[in-house]
Amino acid sequence: MAEKFGDSFVLDFLLSDEVKATITQAVAAAPWWLPVKGADWRHPEGKDSNISERMDHPVIHVSWNDAVAYCKWKGMRLPTEAEWEYACRSGLPDRLFPWGNKQMPQNKHYMNIWQGTFPDNNTKEDGYASTAPVDAFPSTAFGLKNIVGNVWEWTSDWWTTQHSPEEKTNPKGPKSGKDKVKKGGSFMCHKSYCYRFRCAARSQNTPDTSAGNLGFRCAASKS
Repeated sequence: MAEKFGDSFVLDFLLSDEVKATITQAVAAAPWWLPVKGADWRHPEGKDSNISERMDHPVIHVSWNDAVAYCKWKGMRLPTEAEWEYACRSGLPDRLFPWGNKQMPQNKHYMNIWQGTFPDNNTKEDGYASTAPVDAFPSTAFGLKNIVGNVWEWTSDWWTTQHSPEEKTNPKGPKSGKDKVKKGGSFMCHKSYCYRFRCAARSQNTPDTSAGNLGFRCAASKS
């Protein structure tokens, strides 16, 4: 979708001065997001960037439509929101984070999020200003890495503000809607601004949205 639209949103401090000079507008409610011509998965910060040194990082600037097409090509699919959350908690109920309820067990970083004061200063105490390699940080009990922080991950579900109170097994969400559910938060999340790096947290975007902190994870059904 980024290629089709011709641009995508990138965090301002990641851009070169040359790219910034070409931008005439920002997102009113979030001025740190800038629409960058030529930004796509191959050129994360615009035409003067590339992924040659980031081949082990998650793909970004990928819309829900793009993610679904890729999963289909691979013979896979996107996880439902319920599947994603179950996997995040490694099957255990009421966990805040994949590893337990402490954000930094033994004062160690377990995810790539924003440290410092958002959006003015990222101290990069976890080692990363933007995306991290997909194998960074410890695995969960289910063997997953970076399921929270790093990049938002699309799910297959349509967005609804409230889940049904009816008990269900692997609910699929509404049959239709305007937005799709994304989970996990990203490297831009900070407790003061976006406390969505918790397993239960959620947000939404339109299926054609792409951005520099938005990716996906494939799932597969048992044969």
